[in-house]
Amino acid sequence: MVRQGNIDNPPKTPLVPGFECSGIVEALGDSVKGFEIGDRVMAFVNYNAWAEVVCTPVEFVYKIPDDMNFSEAAAFPMNFVTAYMMLFEVANLREGMSVLVHSAGGGVVSWNFSSFPIFPCFRISADGVDIVLDCLCGENTGKGLSLLKPLGTYILYGSSNMVTGETKSFFSFAKSWWQVEKVNPIKLYEENKVIAGFSLLNLLFKQNRGGLIKGVMDKLLNLYNSKKIKPVVDSLWALEEVKEAMQRIHDRGNIGKLILDVEKAPTPLMANDSTETSEAGEEEEDHEGDNENKERMPFIQ
Repeated sequence: MVRQGNIDNPPKTPLVPGFECSGIVEALGDSVKGFEIGDRVMAFVNYNAWAEVVCTPVEFVYKIPDDMNFSEAAAFPMNFVTAYMMLFEVANLREGMSVLVHSAGGGVVSWNFSSFPIFPCFRISADGVDIVLDCLCGENTGKGLSLLKPLGTYILYGSSNMVTGETKSFFSFAKSWWQVEKVNPIKLYEENKVIAGFSLLNLLFKQNRGGLIKGVMDKLLNLYNSKKIKPVVDSLWALEEVKEAMQRIHDRGNIGKLILDVEKAPTPLMANDSTETSEAGEEEEDHEGDNENKERMPFIQ
């Protein structure tokens, strides 16, 4: 969405994208407590995460569990916090509820809902659904609302369908916007339905809810340490391969997160292949053991 300009008040270029990363602490501010140089950490960043060195306020930094590698850590914060807060803070997910997920192969919902040990839940239901998670917008908005049961909640957390080409244009945006069903508040009241929006980045960087996010992260890290949840990494890429990585996301060919590894060398191209990419299996080939993996330099996402 940032690359295509499909956000309100986009930052001026040139800019370094990226909102989360993992790595090793190299320096600390004078008043920082709870961290030491050499700690393995993951962090939220207000842009600039696609870099070898990242600086961010300490309230957005979390220690990486001992058995989590850097690539998993880079894939952890945004995905799990977004999914958890939409389901439990916004939609109040409870036992027996059904959930409809658009783009279920994407990073936010590529993990299994039943991995949360609180109770079982279901992705589909014949008589409508209790919760719709929509990162597409466009014509899917009306479809999602029509599928809700009474007292159901529709949550919009993205708008990837609003731009169909490589970049944002007036005509493509206008066409997509025209397809969005206009919501009548009276109809919501009559049908007992709820429509909501969720932006983790705005909560963090514009609405000063870092303390709320920290509480959610603590819960999620406990679930990880209990082996109840695990990040899904689609593939690893060198910084020089960012164009190909973005194309994979644009083509919706990924299952899980794509990770930029600042120490990874670009994959050599075959003589007649200009589109060969780095696949997730390379991660396993490079790792000879957990200790070696823990010493690697930062991954960024």
